[in-house]
Amino acid sequence: MTEQLVTWFQGLFSDGIGGEIIAFLASLLPVIECRGGMIIAKGFEIPFIKAFLLCYLGNMLPLPFIILFIKKIFAFMRKHNILTGFIEKLEGKTAKNQDKVMKYKQWGLLLFIAIPLPGTGGWTGSLFAALLNIDFKKALPIVALGVFIADIIMSVLTYGTGAIFGF
Repeated sequence: MTEQLVTWFQGLFSDGIGGEIIAFLASLLPVIECRGGMIIAKGFEIPFIKAFLLCYLGNMLPLPFIILFIKKIFAFMRKHNILTGFIEKLEGKTAKNQDKVMKYKQWGLLLFIAIPLPGTGGWTGSLFAALLNIDFKKALPIVALGVFIADIIMSVLTYGTGAIFGF
């Protein structure tokens, strides 16, 4: 599976772009995020610390912008009838999970982002924070910590504890 993912990304960037850049760019993407980025980094045999930092920074880069601007982007898209059904689906998912996240407040959002399951992560957590009107100054540290924890979990799963702790 890892080899197929690495080969697919190599095919996208056939001009010889480095594995570090591919892992970073993959970590920028929704759904893939640092979870997929760490797998790709391992496939390219990128050393653990470098992979961790590349994937974390790649995952974090778009998230402040999502928290700050997604509501304005959605309003613009609605006004111009662009992907309105998709927006409603995202907002519906947020409303459906609102009680679960808000029941535990910041801890709920943190756990939602940190646990690497399908449909969770920094992108979705940032969307939740914005749509639930969580203040940017409160939301960003929670999102950053959640992504950090998810990156640690994925590091253990992809690189193993021996590689991480140097034994």
